[in-house]
Amino acid sequence: MEHSLIETLKRKAAERAASLVRSGMKLGLGTGSTAAHFVDCIGEMARDGLDVVCVPTSERTRAQAEGWGLRLSTLDETPDLDLTVDGADEFDSKLRLVKGGGGALLREKIVAAASKRMVVITDASKEVAQLGRFKLPVEVDRFGLNATRRHIEEAARACGCQGPVVLRKDQDGKDYLTDGGHPIFDCDFRVIPDPDTLALALNAIPGVVEHGLFIGMASAVVVADKGGIRVVGKLEG
Repeated sequence: MEHSLIETLKRKAAERAASLVRSGMKLGLGTGSTAAHFVDCIGEMARDGLDVVCVPTSERTRAQAEGWGLRLSTLDETPDLDLTVDGADEFDSKLRLVKGGGGALLREKIVAAASKRMVVITDASKEVAQLGRFKLPVEVDRFGLNATRRHIEEAARACGCQGPVVLRKDQDGKDYLTDGGHPIFDCDFRVIPDPDTLALALNAIPGVVEHGLFIGMASAVVVADKGGIRVVGKLEG
């Protein structure tokens, strides 16, 4: 699919999610190329009079929101959010997600957990029958990296997952670090037979800060494809 068409579809999904927003709402703003379209939509609506308070999930999103002049807050100041809109690297029919390709999975999950609703916006290419096609990000503490990697590999094997667990690098070939200063392991499992069990196993590893399996968090996924907009799950609150 052509890049321009994909971006058009992402924009349509973002516009559908933006139609849920009303003045007075407290919003979580996701991170990534699709979520960026939503930030643009909210920025345009704010320019026309929409009054919302926004909590960004990354420094990149913060900078974009500031560029629109959006009123920003933090979870310390605004701990209860009405709606978070974010993208996903992939999702399945049970609304289970893999997120974190952009490196913001920890903050994205914290913000989503503070929200009454999480709505995911995406194009149809992110829909999968079984999670695992996209590399699963696992954010870890810098202490004991090799020991943590071994624990991740052991937990994955116990859950029927196999594949390389590789430390993410930045464009300069250095270890990639999140906004929180943590490295990320990208796990190329190809197939995750039991995402729920794997999520619990990763949660139990002391060196794991957070992982990219978002389970039981999204209330709906807005999917834009050539045939139009369709919704998986429940969009209205």
